[in-house]
Formats: sequence, C-alpha cells, structure tokens
Amino acid sequence: MPEHSDTPYEGLSPDLILDSLENFGLVTTGGLLALNSYENRVYQIELDVESPLGQFVVVKFYRPERWSDEAIDEEHEFTLELAQLDLPVVAPLAFDGATLLTHQGFRFAIFPRQGGHPPNLENTEDFKVLARTLGRIHSVGAVKKFEHRARLSIERLGRASREFLLSNNWLPLELEEAYASLTEHLLASIEQLLPAELPEQRIHGDCHMGNVLWRSDLPHFVDLDDCVMGPEIQDLWMLLSGERDEMEGQLRVLLDAYLPFHELGLQTLAYIEPLRTLRLMHHAAWLARRWDDPAFPTAFPWFDTERYWSEHILELREQQAALQEPPLQYLI
Repeated sequence: MPEHSDTPYEGLSPDLILDSLENFGLVTTGGLLALNSYENRVYQIELDVESPLGQFVVVKFYRPERWSDEAIDEEHEFTLELAQLDLPVVAPLAFDGATLLTHQGFRFAIFPRQGGHPPNLENTEDFKVLARTLGRIHSVGAVKKFEHRARLSIERLGRASREFLLSNNWLPLELEEAYASLTEHLLASIEQLLPAELPEQRIHGDCHMGNVLWRSDLPHFVDLDDCVMGPEIQDLWMLLSGERDEMEGQLRVLLDAYLPFHELGLQTLAYIEPLRTLRLMHHAAWLARRWDDPAFPTAFPWFDTERYWSEHILELREQQAALQEPPLQYLI
C-alpha cells in the first residue's frame, strides 16, 4: 500500500489505471473517463467490444489508509449479499474469487457500469418503490453485523470533528469562540436526545440521492463505500425535505411503503435532527481533513473562506432550534 501522503493518488497515472485492469485480463481500448468522486478515485473504462462485461466497466481506487482490507471486504460481502437476493445494487466483480484487487500498491475494485438518472422523489410511486427497496435492504442488513467497519456515534461524527477543526485552527479567529460554544451546546443537546447505545445494524450509511440511479423503474444503489453499523433512520431521513408538514406527509408515504418489509422503532424518529446535526459537523471536518488532497480545493473552492464558516455556524444555529422542536410524527 502506498505510504501516507498529502497527495495519495499522485502515482495513479492513466497508464497505471489501464494496466491494473489488463493485469486481471480485461482488454481496454485506452478510453478512460474520470467520474465524480472525491474520497476515492473512480473511472469509467472502455473495454474491447468483445468483452462479455459489455463495453464499459467502472473501477474504484480506494483512498490509501482509509479502510482496512477487512472493512472493504465487508462492504463487498454486504453488496454481494444484497445482489444475490435480487436487490438493485451494483456489486463488485470477482476475479479468481477476489473482489478487492491490488496493482502497484493501489487497492481497487471493478464494477459493471450502471446507467440511470437521479430519482424523482416528487413522484409518489417512485418514492414508494425507493422506500420498499430500503426496507428490503435493511431486512438483509439486520441478519448479521459488521465486525470491521465503523459505527455511527456522537464521538466519531461530532466530538472528533469539533476537536479536529478547533485544534488545527481551521476557523477564522473571530468565529472560533462562537463555533466552540455553539457546538459544545449542540453536542450536549444531542447526548440528551440520543441513547448512550444507539440501535444499530448494517446500513448504507450515506443514502443521499447522488448514490442512487433510477433505471427500469427501480432505484439502483451504486456505492456502499460508507456502509456502517447504525440506526436505520440514518438511511431514511435524507429522503425528507421541506417544512415540517411537508416532511410529515413524506414520512407517512415513506413508512407506509417501508414498514411491511422491515420493522422500524418509531422512537428513532426523534433521532432525525440530532443525526442531521452530526452529519453537518462531520462534513465540515471531512473537507478540512482532505484539504491537502489537490482535488478538494478544485472541487470545493468556497470552503475555508470566512463566508463558508459564517454560513456553517448559521446552519448549526438553525439546527440548535430544530433540536428543541418535537420530533416528526408518523401520522397514520
């Protein structure tokens, strides 16, 4: 594995990418297209038209040192488990029985290309199909546990994020005290709202609509790179948007379709705003942790500006108010 570097993909040249596939018997035409990914590097590769895999595959190079081999294997095993039950996920391809491959020190996986478009959650029938699919995914996720992947926790998403930003002086000096005080109060509130031991099972973990492609009237989940042990509601709340009455209407449609496939403790509806707050804190720290990767300043030029931090603090203040509101209700 390459040694840790501020430019972990510096040696990932087009020739190395193509050689990595040809090393496993895939003949390429040389056609290579970088796809939208920051944590890892993902490319669409054109194959010889004679290939039984079709004309294109997608190869994902894992960020060095982020996940252990065992954790990546668990991601692949979960995805394959879902695929074997005819759930619409894009599973890695196996070569000599292995899905986690290596070449020149880089770890990678090869996937079939999945076409599609973003789901339209304003279409009630599509929304129901997505909810039913998540219910089925969660029913499989509950069968056993991850042993090597991360767990969703206040410490990892909240406190560690806050400590990283403050200890590394990421905030403008004039905003640092406001951020420190606000986030300490937020975390204290979250600790009151979430149980010390969160209910947990295998979940997608990053179920935003950028990870879902709609095709043939089905939602295809294309990336389980952030799958974790956590509460099922983490995969559901990101499907809700708008004002409170709008979200409760969406929640009714969502759970009416979801619950026949997987039981959900309705007390976890109270976790939605705490989990949203933790995600916001973690996202800011994630950008800061990756800022030495040259891809990040290019992709997120607005980050690390005084305006960004002012707006981030304002967003967190809005979450402080949201944490005081009663949880959303499932209005049957």
